[in-house]
Amino acid sequence: MLTFLGRGSAFTDEQNSAYFVDGNNLVLIDCPMSSFEKLNNKDINDIDLSAYEHVYVLVTHTHGDHISGIGMLIDLLHFVLRTPITIIAPSEEVQTDLHLYFLRIEGCNDSWYELTNVNEFKADWLEKTIPTVHTEELAGKCFGYVLNIGGTRIVYTGDTNTIEPFEKYILESSEAYIEMSAFPSPVHLNCEKMHDKILEYTSKGIRVYLMHLDNEKKIADVMKDTGAEFAPLRQGGFTMEDTGRMLAGIFDITDSLYKDMCMNRSKDHTMLFTYLTDLGKTIVDADRASFWKWDKRKHQLWTMSATGVDRITIPDNSGLVGKALRLKKTLVVNDPYSDPDFNKDIDLQTGYKTKSVLVLPVADINGDFIGALQLINKNGNQGFDAAVDPKKLSLAALVCGIALESETFLEDSHHDRLTGLKNRMGFYYDFAKKYKDYLISGSDMTMCVFICDIDKFKRVNDTYGHNAGDDVLEFTSHLIDSSCSDKDCVYRWGGEEFVMVMRDTDLEGAVKKAEEIRVKLMNSDIEADGNTLKCTLSFGCALFDPDKSIEENISQADERLYNAKESGRNRVCWE
Repeated sequence: MLTFLGRGSAFTDEQNSAYFVDGNNLVLIDCPMSSFEKLNNKDINDIDLSAYEHVYVLVTHTHGDHISGIGMLIDLLHFVLRTPITIIAPSEEVQTDLHLYFLRIEGCNDSWYELTNVNEFKADWLEKTIPTVHTEELAGKCFGYVLNIGGTRIVYTGDTNTIEPFEKYILESSEAYIEMSAFPSPVHLNCEKMHDKILEYTSKGIRVYLMHLDNEKKIADVMKDTGAEFAPLRQGGFTMEDTGRMLAGIFDITDSLYKDMCMNRSKDHTMLFTYLTDLGKTIVDADRASFWKWDKRKHQLWTMSATGVDRITIPDNSGLVGKALRLKKTLVVNDPYSDPDFNKDIDLQTGYKTKSVLVLPVADINGDFIGALQLINKNGNQGFDAAVDPKKLSLAALVCGIALESETFLEDSHHDRLTGLKNRMGFYYDFAKKYKDYLISGSDMTMCVFICDIDKFKRVNDTYGHNAGDDVLEFTSHLIDSSCSDKDCVYRWGGEEFVMVMRDTDLEGAVKKAEEIRVKLMNSDIEADGNTLKCTLSFGCALFDPDKSIEENISQADERLYNAKESGRNRVCWE
């Protein structure tokens, strides 16, 4: 989809000029003086020309209301922004006219810009020029274009008095940008005469946008039943037609977030991340969005929330999210399949086609990156704007960062620094969250716990030192943790004691798991501060009784651990 800096004819305030973004490049279709003034004035428009690596201007013809701002744009880009600019003429003849215009009228030195024509210039987005008829003095020098923007065919008429040259290119699923006049004229298409033709196009599913308008009110009245729309105008980073819809969506999301958070429906930030992800998707008009946490402890990236998919977990050195965090900067990729860091596997598994990606890393209060907001597939197939879209998302990303930092602080408080396991605080937090369904009296859901203790651990510290003791604790904790299924979780209970909670497991299964861990540690050599040690574990297992308190259940397992210790250590007791 194209966006317009102006869609008016010669004697309107803002003359016709469109643009789209191709990767890190800005492509303008014509540039009258009114468009240059917009590009050069951030008070009325937020396109940041300095954000682009290259600017291209595609010319339809040499009337002043289409090219009068190009010379000033050349000067601005050359002297102020140092950004290269290429002017693309539709033919060699028009190229010669443009060269004379820039040299004699604007005074532009040839070295300040590149001037070429469509026969010499090649780009994926430029498919074809279409010669057309406009004014008598420009006979043979007026053209329209067929473009391909994000996989969508765009037919752009420029100024014309006939639709005939464009007919064979205006096909189903394409977008047609057609000039339209309210008044009968030998040089323009008239709305009343074009009414039935436009209706024919839209009935075939063709999206028709009207431009180069001389009287919007009259044209709107004539075209009101055709399904055609006015070409979307940019105003302060948004198109005027989209602003109301977008604001309504934003207000709905923030109102729901406020009400749900006030009702305290969630004791963590999951709800907040979901709403903020949806907010980001709405703000930039993307098809999908996700918010990723960087789990530095496990070297993983995983989604706190994501549109249309369950939780995704990937290594932190992979994917475009990993790339953005690695480079520590916002990433815009409008051709992801050509980027070696893009992971195609999810597309292949789901059949979804990723066409454009924006990743905005988020940081904590110290400036350290901790996650990222990712948007996928800008609607309209126009790709993300590297200058504008990150600016729109900045507040949502900032709030996500604050919430994620709070979530990270909470999670850190639930983990033991030495072993990386959850601690006793994490244990009680999990019982309030993921184990709560197992606490219901009369439930047919089973859960077991065991508590284990490293035998004669004090002797390790006394004989080999506390560094060796720490190595033994780390080794043992990792061994126990590696035995967990996705239904199990192990906690450092304190000192040399560990607790494992096993959901959907009966007592026999818990005893079997404890026995496997016991044998595995007994047969392991532990490298501890330069020494090779052997250690053993004693276990007490219990079936969780929902009619008893958490403390009473742990106490029962602890009693059985005591029996294991008293009866010789290095054993599992369950009665």
